[in-house]
Amino acid sequence: MSIKKTEIRITQRDYAFAIAAGLLIGLLLLPILNTNYPAVFAKFWIVVVPFFLLATPLGLRIAFMIGKKISIVYQIAKFGIIGVSNVLVDLGVLSLVAVLFSTQFSITASTAMFGAVTFYSLFKSISFIVANISSYFWNKYWTFNQRGKKQTNSEFLQFFAVSIVGFLINVIAASTVFNLIVAARTGLSPVQLAQFGTIGAAAGSIIGLAWNFVGYKLWVFKK
Repeated sequence: MSIKKTEIRITQRDYAFAIAAGLLIGLLLLPILNTNYPAVFAKFWIVVVPFFLLATPLGLRIAFMIGKKISIVYQIAKFGIIGVSNVLVDLGVLSLVAVLFSTQFSITASTAMFGAVTFYSLFKSISFIVANISSYFWNKYWTFNQRGKKQTNSEFLQFFAVSIVGFLINVIAASTVFNLIVAARTGLSPVQLAQFGTIGAAAGSIIGLAWNFVGYKLWVFKK
């Protein structure tokens, strides 16, 4: 398969989006580190936000240089930046929901909801939906540059269809990883449960992101 060389450009708007995404990534990462890895948070919290404010636009610039040869690399880089930010939205909401259920209702992620299904699946479902809404707007108006395209019912239906499949892939993968880890251990503390929940969420998000990129590019936002 030949690689088509396409003229691409990087604009001030791209840098602005990258900086905004970097700020969002840094800010969302702080409570996740504080909850799951307090020792790491105590040492590095002050450099987290500045690091991503610099690293995100720098990474975009590097992807742009590579994209001059292989154009899709630049689009994948933008999708990846948004993907990372939405993974952190996912993880942040997941942690928040888990804490709320634990403190208000004494329900943890490993508590059985019905049969072998735990409340972790519910927590993960909520966090995925919130992250998915964020993903739609970022990807439509930046990754796939659909500013001039009018929103239609068919676009929403296509996005919904891709997202539902991605949702199922995400939740099933995350729940499977979490349950496999928890099943091999006993007497886990709430902190350990939160850490394993984060591992499961990250695995589900990565697999779901791969599916979503293909579906969004080839169907929902195709030009």
